[in-house]
Amino acid sequence: MREIFAGMPWWVKWIAVPVIAIFVFGGLIASVVGFVIGLLFKVLVFVVVVGGLIFVVRKFMSSSSSRGDW
Repeated sequence: MREIFAGMPWWVKWIAVPVIAIFVFGGLIASVVGFVIGLLFKVLVFVVVVGGLIFVVRKFMSSSSSRGDW
């Protein structure tokens, strides 16, 4: 691979090739990034809901055990 770019100017290696790669694989890159962001958002929502459930259950259990009327 190094031999291919040996006679080329610097801007071909560092500007033109990445621009062409983004143009060709842009849709794939965008879908992968979107999938990862969506997955992270769902994990965050899951953690918040489970944390809220644990908080509510602990609050309910502490208030019901302090009354002692079970």
